[in-house]
Amino acid sequence: MKILLLGEYSNVHNTLAKGLRELGHKVTVASDGDSWKNYPRDIDLRREPGCRMQFLWRLIKALPRMRRYDVVQIINPMFLELKAERILPIYKYLRRHNKKVVMGAYGMDYYWVNVNTQIRPLRYSDFNIGDKVRTDTQAHLYRQEWTDTPKQHLNEYIARDCDGIPACLYEYWATYNEVPELRSKMRFIPLPIEKASICHTTFYGGPVKVFIGISKGRSVYKGTDIMLQAAQDLKEKYPEQLDLRVAEGVPFEQYQQMMDGSDAILDQLYSYTPSMNSLLAMSKGIIVIGGGEPENYEILGEKELRPIINVQPNYQSVYDQLEQLILHPERISDLKKQSIEYINRHHDYLKVAEQYVKFYQEL
Repeated sequence: MKILLLGEYSNVHNTLAKGLRELGHKVTVASDGDSWKNYPRDIDLRREPGCRMQFLWRLIKALPRMRRYDVVQIINPMFLELKAERILPIYKYLRRHNKKVVMGAYGMDYYWVNVNTQIRPLRYSDFNIGDKVRTDTQAHLYRQEWTDTPKQHLNEYIARDCDGIPACLYEYWATYNEVPELRSKMRFIPLPIEKASICHTTFYGGPVKVFIGISKGRSVYKGTDIMLQAAQDLKEKYPEQLDLRVAEGVPFEQYQQMMDGSDAILDQLYSYTPSMNSLLAMSKGIIVIGGGEPENYEILGEKELRPIINVQPNYQSVYDQLEQLILHPERISDLKKQSIEYINRHHDYLKVAEQYVKFYQEL
């Protein structure tokens, strides 16, 4: 097949493209590299600040290269750095000049905001804790962006019009399944991860090395403020037993270098499942302290491995779980081995690419 992957989040499309190519398919990745992360792509759609006309010219030149594909997969309804009302005619162009178009349920969009604010099918999410709606600044801003706006209308139009909607996490799959007219288009397919070149499965003693990455402006929204506070408090309590590493707003390559060699990573307080960063860490033999709810294992059909140290979305849960790891380091080597096996079973980029091919063929 000839496949266009349009847009990028955390290296998902670039990694998927590698798997699809190894399976013999012709794949083009068009994206902005996910902003400052600068992931590889074949068609560069980056938009420099203050260079609107230059970006539009680059986009106009690129459009003829986005025709005659068997499948076009857009990462999100906002798959370009343009206003929603300007993206719609480009979507229609893609629809007109290609055989099939699918839209990823990979992150922030109208359904993620609205369903988890109004219906609240998840016990907790970026927008609710139980029956209570989250009111932090970032969650409020996202509601404003996606409710009764052109972004909402674009998302609804594409969701109704496209041929399929692959979801990469249990949460996104569960959220879209709350919309009856979209259920038949849904398919859960795990995130693709390349095998790490270096991984560590044995803990040799010494302080437990714990890593946490802070995204500027999104710390409260993602819960890393709470996770960091719990880790800092434990560092004071166990100064010789905990080595805390903090990365804030650094480029992806530097982020990886800082993470390498860690025993555990704190990530995604409000998630049921590990994200791309967490999965990348697991491939290296780094234990994830974050989202590992029963639903995550159930949707994967995993009945044996339990590598993720699951936490509830509050300070005390993070504190207690991290403290138990510090006090019982004999658990570390087994959890490291389970983490690598978990990636091999469920997130190997070739296995994931095969699932996408099956999905595309069944459209």
